[in-house]
Amino acid sequence: MSAFRDLEHSGWNNAADEYDGAFARLTTQSIGSLLQAVGAGPGVRLLDVACGPGYVAAEAARRGATVTGLDFSASMLKIARARHAGITFVEGDAQSLGFPDASFDAVTMNFGALHLDDPDRAIREAGRVLAPGGRFGFTVWAPPEQTAAFRIVLGAVAKCGRADVPLPPGPPFFQFSDPARARQALEQGGLTDVRTQIIEQSWRFGAAHELFDCMMSGTVRTAALLKAQTDTERKAISAAIEQEIAAFAVAGGGYALPMPSVLSSARKPG
Repeated sequence: MSAFRDLEHSGWNNAADEYDGAFARLTTQSIGSLLQAVGAGPGVRLLDVACGPGYVAAEAARRGATVTGLDFSASMLKIARARHAGITFVEGDAQSLGFPDASFDAVTMNFGALHLDDPDRAIREAGRVLAPGGRFGFTVWAPPEQTAAFRIVLGAVAKCGRADVPLPPGPPFFQFSDPARARQALEQGGLTDVRTQIIEQSWRFGAAHELFDCMMSGTVRTAALLKAQTDTERKAISAAIEQEIAAFAVAGGGYALPMPSVLSSARKPG
């Protein structure tokens, strides 16, 4: 296990409950477009990779698909199984799927590629388990200049802290935000008919401090960056985030940050 994978694995086992209350109201906004992109519906055998608490799996099942959810975090799977009885959830590795070739008609991965040490291998595995004609779709965040929360947090770290803290190196977080890079990975995974779309999303907060709190408790890589700062730096970063989020105040109170995602999908030939 690589140091980066160990960070992600232990991090998501510890952050499962916090993620559910922090990022869930944002990441679930991509589900409808993702399922439409892979043709989820009655009779479709669908594998949801990096399923987390089971949001995509549950909606796919509601649409009539026969669903299997897979995640490497036992804590995430515990939540998924408790909430979604009747759906099969298995613990496993996105980069080495324990299923025969051509086992599924559709494969999805909602923001899971961001947390893998070899996401290209996971895309190849998704292609392997797809039946001919099946589609694979995955989502990632748009670049930080478009995703306000990441722009604010990373900007605050650069201004008030240190970006070069000693963390296990991982793949570039925003690599698949570039449609050309996503196309390359999908085509090298043996898939064709690549399609990319932007999904407009908004992350809402009731108070200015909530963005920092969510990043600290409901993420892994960004949380590790923040936790590696000194107490003084971390307090300055938090204050800078609260100052920047003021620009996104909405009528009636609270804040709404634009957080678009990038959805890429492709078909297995045949």
